[in-house]
Amino acid sequence: MTADDMRMQEDAQDVRNGQQQQQQQQQQRRGGGGGGGSAAPSGPQAIPDDEPALDGYARTDLIGQGAYGTVYRGTQRSTNRTVAIKRIPYADSTPEGGVPCNVIREISLLRELTHDNVVQLLDVIQAAPSGGLYLVFEYVAHDLKTYMDQRQRSDDIRERVGLPKRAVRSFMRQILDGVGYCHTHRVLHRDLKPHNLLISADGNTLKLADFGLARLSGLPNGPYTYEVVTLWYRAPELLLGAQRYSAAVDVWSVGCIFAEMATGLPLFPGRSDIDQLIKIFQRRGTPNPNTNWHGVDRLPNYNPEFPKWNERPITDFVPMEALGSNAAADLLTCLLQYDPDRRFVCRQALQHHYFSE
Repeated sequence: MTADDMRMQEDAQDVRNGQQQQQQQQQQRRGGGGGGGSAAPSGPQAIPDDEPALDGYARTDLIGQGAYGTVYRGTQRSTNRTVAIKRIPYADSTPEGGVPCNVIREISLLRELTHDNVVQLLDVIQAAPSGGLYLVFEYVAHDLKTYMDQRQRSDDIRERVGLPKRAVRSFMRQILDGVGYCHTHRVLHRDLKPHNLLISADGNTLKLADFGLARLSGLPNGPYTYEVVTLWYRAPELLLGAQRYSAAVDVWSVGCIFAEMATGLPLFPGRSDIDQLIKIFQRRGTPNPNTNWHGVDRLPNYNPEFPKWNERPITDFVPMEALGSNAAADLLTCLLQYDPDRRFVCRQALQHHYFSE
């Protein structure tokens, strides 16, 4: 058995373990999206049947529930439009009993963002008697993770397949359009992953969702946190402790999602921060401040004694058969550049010849 074969077996186990954890976490964060219905919850997070604030909406079935609230599918009575209604029981969410700061941030950002590839926040309703805050989103049928899973022929991780190449190209264009729009408006999403990308019922439209970790860039209010972005999609500068970073962190995530759509498997399924770095280094090579990443040696978690791996061609670990063309391989390479200053911005990516093949 070769070293690559052993890594593939380890990755398969990491994927299985990580997917179970992500599914549990996503049920706690689900909002503005779709999913199967289930029995209605009870307790403080459930939407009261007689909630007067929601007279304009008819609640139907449960989409998801967890620490971040409860989400129902519903119908806007005046338009008969299907919506997603997220209840946030903020009375117990903070020591002061107020609305959680991540919710305030999500509301304020989504109110400023209007784009075909960004989920639309339709309404914000405060219900004083029940102590709940309701966010009403447009309803979108699936998330990208579920959409990819539904197209698998087997539960065996080793037999997973990617999406059709035409679908990958369409979704990539829409992801870059949506993320580029956010970046133009100085918004960093900071949690791009398949679970947070929503797909319409006809499979044609993709929308960015879950802006709970998003923030405006360039604000003079101290360093950013580097503990953002789900581990598998986290840019190397974040893993190395950068507290000042740019929109390039989102672009790295887009690159990881690109590879995952092509193959059906996450590109870097790390079990911890250091394991995530090792998986990246094994495939992209160990970063070098003198060659491929100027200034990496100034990041807090950089260690000159990191094991040394040489950079490998993208097609060594994302097969050309899955990518479909040299142009796709080149675009993926540009999205996964180590140095954030050399990494493509969304505008450059959209102008790449991959989209004109």
